[in-house]
Amino acid sequence: MPAEKLNARKVDALKAPGRYGDGRNLYLQITPGGGKSWALLYTINGRSRQMGLGPLEFVSLSEARDAAIEARKLIRKGIDPLEAKRVGVASPAVLTFEQVAEQTLRSHEAKWTSTRSATQWKASMRDYVYPHIGSRPVDAIVTNDIYALLEPIWATKKETARRVRARIEQVLDAATALELRQGPNPARLRGNLKHLLPSDGKRVQKHHTALSYADLAGFMTNLRGRVGVAARALEFTILTAARTSETIGARWSEFDLEAGVWAIPAVRMKARRDHRVPLTPAALALLKALPQAPSHDFVFIGQSKTGGLSGGGMERVLDRMDVAVTVHGFRSTFRDWAAETTAYPGDVVEMALAHAVGNAVEAAYRRGDLFEKRRRLMEDWATYCAIAPKAKTGNVVTLRAGTDG
Repeated sequence: MPAEKLNARKVDALKAPGRYGDGRNLYLQITPGGGKSWALLYTINGRSRQMGLGPLEFVSLSEARDAAIEARKLIRKGIDPLEAKRVGVASPAVLTFEQVAEQTLRSHEAKWTSTRSATQWKASMRDYVYPHIGSRPVDAIVTNDIYALLEPIWATKKETARRVRARIEQVLDAATALELRQGPNPARLRGNLKHLLPSDGKRVQKHHTALSYADLAGFMTNLRGRVGVAARALEFTILTAARTSETIGARWSEFDLEAGVWAIPAVRMKARRDHRVPLTPAALALLKALPQAPSHDFVFIGQSKTGGLSGGGMERVLDRMDVAVTVHGFRSTFRDWAAETTAYPGDVVEMALAHAVGNAVEAAYRRGDLFEKRRRLMEDWATYCAIAPKAKTGNVVTLRAGTDG
């Protein structure tokens, strides 16, 4: 038997990205971002396979060796350990959903300003999730598992069910970031559960739940006090009246910070037309304070450090803030504010939202995008977002009116 090549001290000292062998096809993998995880390479039925055994943060060298031994026993019997893991009980080095959920909770508790969020989080997991999937391997959970636990409470406990689903999605996103599972998140509503579960009348509906513009400044004060890339992404989305997909897909190459312009290419726009967004001083300050990743061009960095923020990142910020609105609903907040408190023409506001303006004939004759008028509109919007809550009571705040002149 080949001698084992690694020891605890060497594992801790290794920093350079790459794959380091321990013998018998067990490897320590180090990503460009510094993440360390275990993998077993093997061949069965003529197929080369790689089995992840978990990150070093959770799985020690000795535990990885034990898991590799158990996997080799199955291979000798002609059983693919990856397939066995999907239908069986987790091996000692394979983390269960509950283990990952508890770790996710611990990582977030320090960021919460009160114990109420943690208490609610724990209770919902204990009562609705752990009895169903708590002991399951985190990489073996599929959409049907999530549907089975949500369906009994989806119609009768709408808000609880919505929160439970969001928290499961958060845990599984964390598992993916830790390289404990692969593929799409089965708890994601769009593209998965929305085809199985009826609308809950709150988050999944045609008209997205929006915050009243009268409550916006207080909300923004709360949001700016929160840390994290997802919170900054949500703040940026509100300041620019952008769609979720436009924000999470934003690349630094789309921005001219000196000119204060965000040029979104047509391929990323719903209307499939290039769209320029004027950047206010508040939006520019937010962008300049963001960290940048050397490995990619995404503006808002995801948990894995190898890609952009996930689609549910900003929704989870709202969930933690205990605000029953959607990210998309802030576009309605912006539209209501502009219509009811300013004199900007409707086509300026609609262009700020990247909506089609007028009929096809009118569009054909319109050459410009009203950019400078939209810049003034967005500056007034940013000013309104920054007004202290107490300043909004009493007299109406007068903002610059947009005109065609």
